[in-house]
Amino acid sequence: MSKGKLIVIEGTDCSGKETQTKKLISYLEEQGKDVATFSFPMYHTPTGKIVGGPLLGKEYICDGWFPEGAPAVDGKVASLYYAADRYYNLPQINQALEEGKIVILDRYTYSNMGHQGGKLENKEERIARYKFIETLEFDLLGLPKPDGVILLFMPVESAKEIRAKRPEKLDEAERDDHHLLLAQNAYLEMAELYNFKVVNCAVDGKIRTIDEISEEVIKLYNEF
Repeated sequence: MSKGKLIVIEGTDCSGKETQTKKLISYLEEQGKDVATFSFPMYHTPTGKIVGGPLLGKEYICDGWFPEGAPAVDGKVASLYYAADRYYNLPQINQALEEGKIVILDRYTYSNMGHQGGKLENKEERIARYKFIETLEFDLLGLPKPDGVILLFMPVESAKEIRAKRPEKLDEAERDDHHLLLAQNAYLEMAELYNFKVVNCAVDGKIRTIDEISEEVIKLYNEF
C-alpha cells in the first residue's frame, strides 16, 4: 500500500477554513477517494483544551489563565502549546497516512508560524521565529511535512464584516485587530517563503462566494 497524501488548508481569520475543508473532502469522496481529516487545535482532546481555554480564552472550554491575553503571550511559550497539541494527536495522522488515505488538515504548523511569528515586527526576528517553529514541529517532534498547502486569504477589513454577523463570542486572538493584521502579513510572507498556493477570498473589497472559492481550492488541490 502506498503512503497517503497530506494537504493543509491554512487561512487568515474568517477565510472559511472549516467550510472549504469540508467542501474539498466532499469533492474527494465523490471521486471515490479515501479521506481523513483533522482540525487544529483539537479542542476535544486534552492538549486542545489547554490551547482553547487557558491560552485563547474560549470560556465554553474552561477559564483562561493568561490575563495579558493570547496576542501578548510570548510567542515561543504559545508555540509550544500548539505544537504539543499536534504531537499528542500525531499517531492518528500517521495511521491515516500509513493506510494510504488523503489527509486534509484544517490548520497545521503554519498557523503557529503565522500567529507567533507575526508578533515580531522585525523581519529577521520574524523569519527566525518561523525557523524555530519549523525546527520544533518538523525536525524535533517529527510531524510529517505536507505535500501541499493552500492558503485562504481574507483581508482583515473583509473579515471584520463577516465577524460582525456572527453570533458566537470572539476569542482572545479574534478580538485583537492589530494581531490579526500582523498575522495576515506573516501569512503572505510565508506564502512566498514556503510556496503556498493562495486563494484570494475577496476581490476589490467584495467577498467571493463559498462556491467560487471552493472551485479554486479544488483546482489548486489537483495541481499537487
